[in-house]
Amino acid sequence: MLRYTVRRLLGAIPTLLILIALAFFMIRAAPGGPFDAERALLPEIEQNLRAVYHLDEPLYLQFLRYLGGLLQGDFGPSFQYRDFTVTELIMAGFPVSLRIGGLAMLLALAVGVTVGSIAALRQNTRIDYSVMSVSMTGISIPNFVMAPMLVLVFAVYLGWLPAGGLGDGSFANLVLPVISLALPQIAYISRLTRGSMIEVLRSNFIRTARAQGLPERKILLRHALKPALLPVVSYLGPATAAVITGSVVIEQIFSIPGLGRFFVQGALNRDYTLVMGVVVFYGTLIVVFNLLVDLAYAWLDPKVKYA
Repeated sequence: MLRYTVRRLLGAIPTLLILIALAFFMIRAAPGGPFDAERALLPEIEQNLRAVYHLDEPLYLQFLRYLGGLLQGDFGPSFQYRDFTVTELIMAGFPVSLRIGGLAMLLALAVGVTVGSIAALRQNTRIDYSVMSVSMTGISIPNFVMAPMLVLVFAVYLGWLPAGGLGDGSFANLVLPVISLALPQIAYISRLTRGSMIEVLRSNFIRTARAQGLPERKILLRHALKPALLPVVSYLGPATAAVITGSVVIEQIFSIPGLGRFFVQGALNRDYTLVMGVVVFYGTLIVVFNLLVDLAYAWLDPKVKYA
């Protein structure tokens, strides 16, 4: 297992290098620059700023310099947030995004697996049709529509919850952002669980367990649930990384100072190093979560072996 893990991590290095190269040259190919503001700078000042940040060098030298900084764990200085490095900004925004995104994925996993299993056990009944209808609705309605609706109902009309902001980080401030993030994931996970559970319940080993007289609950929890979760686990890898780092709309609507807002502001302001830092961080999370998914396969399915 350790050898497999090391081999996967080493194999991810070329993928990350390609990602870094594409992001580096694409963001510099976009019109505008980090010092193009409404109030134009004097040519001498702009030239000095470009020299300080090495933007006057050829692109290949800038790229090599950036790679050298990454090898030392340095994402470089932010062009717009002059008093902060990109590493400091990521470390400031990531815990907030991790808390909200992690809670959203835990909620989505708990509700989605439960609801999907119930729908599979009641296949082609009203319960099944109702669950799938709600799931399709959750998939069809985007976050930027659902989140304002939740704010309008629970914050404006009923006054039960705050409309935005983190405040002191209390539970009440987290409820609406977490639910808004979790709803689409609940829909996806419930549909995946239902389809996989139906297939597993028709398997030969489930028929054998029933023929031996085992209770249905024991069959479901001990024999059917683990193999039925394999497609869900495959989905959770990239989905978790996307929810944790890419909840841009939710962070904007609820005024949450997370990683997504930094990414949007960096893209709008042509803050090259900030955008690159978030992209590299996101790509690393994708690699790590996909590795964890593959390792979880060995626990869920005894037939999976990693030499």
